[in-house]
Amino acid sequence: MTTDLDTVDVVTGAFSYSGAAITRELQASGRRVRTLTGHPERAPAGSAVEARPLDFDNPAGLTASMQGAHTLYNTYWVRFAHRQLDHAAAVANSRTLFEAAAHAGVQRIVHVSITHPSLDSPYPYFRGKARVEQILAETGVSYAVVRPAILFGGEDVLVNNVAWLLRRLPVFAVGGRGDYRVRGIHVEDLARLCVELGTRTDTVVVDAVGPESVTFWQLVEAVRAAVGSRSVVVPVPGPLLTGLSSVLSLVLRDTLLTRDEYQAMADGLADSDAPAAGEIVFTDWIREQGPVLGRRYANELDRHFRSPNELRT
Repeated sequence: MTTDLDTVDVVTGAFSYSGAAITRELQASGRRVRTLTGHPERAPAGSAVEARPLDFDNPAGLTASMQGAHTLYNTYWVRFAHRQLDHAAAVANSRTLFEAAAHAGVQRIVHVSITHPSLDSPYPYFRGKARVEQILAETGVSYAVVRPAILFGGEDVLVNNVAWLLRRLPVFAVGGRGDYRVRGIHVEDLARLCVELGTRTDTVVVDAVGPESVTFWQLVEAVRAAVGSRSVVVPVPGPLLTGLSSVLSLVLRDTLLTRDEYQAMADGLADSDAPAAGEIVFTDWIREQGPVLGRRYANELDRHFRSPNELRT
């Protein structure tokens, strides 16, 4: 008789953010997990997760690493262009990954995308995500696509860093009127959704959004109240916001907010009118997490691009 422990699932980035949440959910349901990761050195001591390199220059190695796997849960992407890696390269890498999965006999792919992907989008991020979805559909492997707008919970970047800044700055700038809406999903809700979709065989494309849509101004004010900040929230023109972000990014040795990220949010691309796919209410969670929100800055470049030697310098 075959049990869940006889079958392995593959998760890209099981030691990172959303991949780690998916891994925890799989393990809680009794599944074995293997990860493809660009940072195998970050595996926790004694981890039950088998780590293999996410090496796009070695398609045969990727295929071998996915042999015997039932489902591939793919969280791989790049938030912004850095060094030699841009969104076009991420699209090519995704193709390599999906083709390797097909060659390995993977039976199901659950892919994390983004709300409102479009081949005609003015933003490379959203164009790239749309192209990856198209490539996935061409593989012939059974698949599901989940499209979150933003993620919160755990070691998230957006809400945590808003809180971090509100704890430290006397003035917090919001681009425009801040009336553009965001509809986040808790990372654990996303993980549960992904694992549930991994058990199915039909083609599914779903907006992975929570039960609450708020304006960005409301988000900032909710975080401000939760952390007890005295920072004054002020509206500024979008170009000034991204300019200020660039200056702060130099100080923080990170990329805080890109022009495209701000403009896409201002265009409403972080919202959705789809039915809720998660249960955790955004502002309720913010109130509950106030004492711990923003205690440490979440550095995107440290997480995904810098080597251990660079982190020590």
